[in-house]
Amino acid sequence: MANDTTAVATQHVAKEEGSFNVTETILEHIKDDHSWHLWGHLSISLPVILYSPQGLEIFSSSHFLNEHHENVVYEGKQNYKLFDGKTKVVNAAGEIDMAASKKLWDFSITKNVASLFISVFILLLVFLTASAAYKKTGIKTAPKGVQSFMEPIILFVRDEIAIPNIGAKRFARYMPFLLTIFFLILTNNFLGLIPLFPGGANVSGNIAFTMTLAVCVFVVVNLSSNKNYWEHIFWMPGMHWSMKLFLAPIELIGVFNKPISLMIRLFANITAGHILVLSLVCLIFIFKTVYAAAVAVPFVIFIFLIELLVAFLQAYIFTMLTAMYIGMASEEGHHDHHPAAEGADKELAHH
Repeated sequence: MANDTTAVATQHVAKEEGSFNVTETILEHIKDDHSWHLWGHLSISLPVILYSPQGLEIFSSSHFLNEHHENVVYEGKQNYKLFDGKTKVVNAAGEIDMAASKKLWDFSITKNVASLFISVFILLLVFLTASAAYKKTGIKTAPKGVQSFMEPIILFVRDEIAIPNIGAKRFARYMPFLLTIFFLILTNNFLGLIPLFPGGANVSGNIAFTMTLAVCVFVVVNLSSNKNYWEHIFWMPGMHWSMKLFLAPIELIGVFNKPISLMIRLFANITAGHILVLSLVCLIFIFKTVYAAAVAVPFVIFIFLIELLVAFLQAYIFTMLTAMYIGMASEEGHHDHHPAAEGADKELAHH
C-alpha cells in the first residue's frame, strides 16, 4: 500500500510493496527536517536540543531513525519520537503525551536553521571581504573581485529602492536594514534552488522565516513613524468626523495587513516555484518512459531559469515594499510650508 511506504528526501522510486506517491515526495523536499540529505542513503544528522522540566537534552537526530530509515522512539530523560517532523513526548505505548509535549521547548538545529547559518556565513564572508578591499584601496579605485560584484547591487538598492521611496535626506539610516533584508532573502532563495548540499533547504518557503522578516519590518516601520502618519490613520484630515470614525478602524487594520502581505507573498511564491519544479520531475517517475523525460527535462530547465528570476524579484519586491512602508510612515505632512511659500501665501491673502 502507498500509505505504508516511507519516503526518503531524494528517493523517487517507491518500495516494492508500494506505488510512487507524488504528494509525499514533494512534501518531503519542501518541508523542514532534522537531517540534511546528501546522496543515496547518506545524510548529515543535525543536533536535537530539547528543554523540559526534566532538564536540557542534546543528542543527534540519528537516534530518531533505525537502519531502515523508520521513525523510532529515543529514550532520554523522557521518551521522544518525531511526528510530522515535530518532536513529541510519547508514553510507553508510543502514543503522544500531550501534557508533557506542551512543556517541551524545542531549540533543535533543523535543516532550515542550518541553512540560515550557512547563508549568514556567506554574507559575512562576502561583505567583510568587500569592506576590507575598500579600506585597503579606497573608494576612488576601480572595484575588483568581490567589490565589482557587490557594488552595482548595493547601488541598485540605494538608487532604485531606498532614495525613491524614503527620500534623499532620510534613506541613509535605513540602508543597513534594507541591504540585510535584500541579501538575506536573495541568498536563501538561490541556495534553495541548488539541489545539492549546501543548498536544497526551503528557507524562504518556510512561513516562520517570512513571518520573522515581516515582524522586523513591522517594528522598524512603526518606530520610524511620526505624528503625521498616525494622524492619517486615526483622524484623517480634510474629512467629516463621521467619515474619520468610519475609516480609522480600516486604516488601523492596514497597519497589520502590510507586514502580513509581505509574509504571505514571499512564502507563497517560493513554495509554489519549488512545487512546480518537483511536479515536473515527478512526471518522469509516474510515466517511467524516455518520452516523459524528454518532455519533462526541458520544462524543468525552463522553470528553473524562471525561478532564478523569481528569486531576485521576490527579494526586490520585499525590499521595495519595506522601503515604501518606511517612507509612508516617516513622510512629513503635506501641509507643512516652506518659509518662501508661507510668504507667498501671506502676500496672496493681502491682495
